[in-house]
Amino acid sequence: MDFKKTIIRLLVSLILSPVVIYIVLTLARLSGADYEMTHGETWIIWVLMAILINNAMVDKKA
Repeated sequence: MDFKKTIIRLLVSLILSPVVIYIVLTLARLSGADYEMTHGETWIIWVLMAILINNAMVDKKA
């Protein structure tokens, strides 16, 4: 197990997660929806999105 690669993937997914969340919320606001999220809801969505992004990063080795 490569710890350096794992930590880098974790940090990248944690940084990309709020970016993706705010893009989705901005698109929803532009189309007329209005969402209010508590800090707990935001934290849960942030962690779940980070897990999703981390699982989407796969090595493309043959």
